[in-house]
Amino acid sequence: MSSPAINLLFTLSFLCFHISSSHQSKPTVHSLNVAAAAEIELVNPKLPPRTPLSLTSSKKFEGSSDLIHLRYHMGPVLSSSPINIYVIWYGRWTRPHKSLIRDFLNSISDAKAPSPSVADWWRTATLYTDQTGANVSRSVLIAGEYSDAKYSHGQHLTRLSIQDVIATAARSASFPVDHKNGMYLVLTSHDVTMQDFCRAVCGFHYFTFPSMVGYTMPYAWVGQSGKQCPEVCAYPFALPGYMGHGGPGELRPPNGETGVDGMVSVIGHELAEVVSNPLINAWYAGEDPTAPTEIGDLCEGLYGTGGGGGYIGQVMQDREGKTFNMNGKGGRKFLVQWIWNPNLKACSGPNSVD
Repeated sequence: MSSPAINLLFTLSFLCFHISSSHQSKPTVHSLNVAAAAEIELVNPKLPPRTPLSLTSSKKFEGSSDLIHLRYHMGPVLSSSPINIYVIWYGRWTRPHKSLIRDFLNSISDAKAPSPSVADWWRTATLYTDQTGANVSRSVLIAGEYSDAKYSHGQHLTRLSIQDVIATAARSASFPVDHKNGMYLVLTSHDVTMQDFCRAVCGFHYFTFPSMVGYTMPYAWVGQSGKQCPEVCAYPFALPGYMGHGGPGELRPPNGETGVDGMVSVIGHELAEVVSNPLINAWYAGEDPTAPTEIGDLCEGLYGTGGGGGYIGQVMQDREGKTFNMNGKGGRKFLVQWIWNPNLKACSGPNSVD
């Protein structure tokens, strides 16, 4: 449902990571054996050892476990093509920051980007089906945008008042009532605070209430954490203070924007959960629909092979040291969290090497 700031298990994992790796020196670096990518390296910041303490006999380490029971609860998924995203820019946004996020959203359907690509990553989300067997759509489109630069509902929002933001945008921008294949994406600028932001969530998704918006439609909210809590919501581009100097160090964001590059990964997390569980009655683990564990939650903090227990896994670096794990539209590069693969019963991504 939400992208947790740092839950208890994640916190303990990071503490173990800090203790176990404080005596090590530099990250393990391997050259990528691809002629066209001669200036790209594979880098694994402190790959964890394989131990018999794993929850599974699987050779894959990335979150795989026979104890995880992701189940389908008979609700819809977003299967109509394309999935129409109506973006609401709340607060003051710069053109470069908007462009970066738009490029990520447009990369989801861009088959021309070299592998590993955002489109390759999205294919895992398309493995999820509804009760008719219809898969989540491969096609995603920015169908409309609305900018609320005047903070029409103030600079502090709550989980309930976000619906007022959506209602205002829907009326002002004349967004269509797109029940079948639409969703809202509310993005708040760095100076907007949100209930539980940084403390418990970096983003969340739900659906609109007819009493507030006039109809039911899924939405996601993600906040720009660059000035509020980058060490929580833009990790690994910023590090929590308790990690000190013993870990792998901060990684350089692929587009030079700690807050927005970190935000892109949270957007990916929430989009994957919206399309597979738009009304909170489709795909999730656990028995409590008010606190479901969804396909992004199961892979929190995993970005590459060897990830788990606080390790992000093997990713890539360009010659400037910028870190990424997928390619996007127009040469963009992104570092995006993996999501749960229902066939592998493990977290997976396009940059996997196992």
